[in-house]
Amino acid sequence: MAKILIVDDEKDIVTLISRYAQREGYDVSTADDGSKAIELCRKEDFDLIVMDVMMPDTDGFTACRKIHEMKDIPVLMLSARGTEYDKLFGFEVGVDDYVTKPFSPKELMARIKVILRRHESAAPKKDDIIKIQGLAIDIPGHTVTIDGEKSDLTAKEYGILVYLVKNKGIVLSRDQILSEVWGYDYFGDDRTVDWQIKLLRNKLGKYRELIQTIRGAGYKFED
Repeated sequence: MAKILIVDDEKDIVTLISRYAQREGYDVSTADDGSKAIELCRKEDFDLIVMDVMMPDTDGFTACRKIHEMKDIPVLMLSARGTEYDKLFGFEVGVDDYVTKPFSPKELMARIKVILRRHESAAPKKDDIIKIQGLAIDIPGHTVTIDGEKSDLTAKEYGILVYLVKNKGIVLSRDQILSEVWGYDYFGDDRTVDWQIKLLRNKLGKYRELIQTIRGAGYKFED
């Protein structure tokens, strides 16, 4: 049974999501602000967090960043604001998905299932460490080291890197990357991929040029 943490200062929202999540068979815990969510994650393990952005004390983005410093837990972010900046900033701090209020509870449950399924399927089936120049991708450990130093890639950045590396030399379109890494047909601006690639390249440092932009087509990894 998957354990889900719901974090929102609106009681009606927490009650609504909890009711639907429990119907799906999830073990549900709740918190009404970001600081409480951080403390709960310090004490317990969760399979997924549904978290609001605007909350008293500690906002959702800050809570997400601090939680990811401790544990790799997928986060689905809720917000009354649906601007591109908010979404891109959310992805930058490691958010897996972003849903704008008001939302459909059924769609929210569907997105939760996709995220959980994706993280389950990402579990390694055999030892596999990919080494390319100074990059080492430890698939079982879900970590990347650059010249021996562990990199702080977010889940999305890691997913994009692994997908590109496993298809080395092949041009992958933005739609292909969205489908593979996000796990469903993304309804939004495909510039999300460009932003994530930019963040990933920055973290790769001198190896940033291994990810090549193919004008009008997409991206490919070339050693």
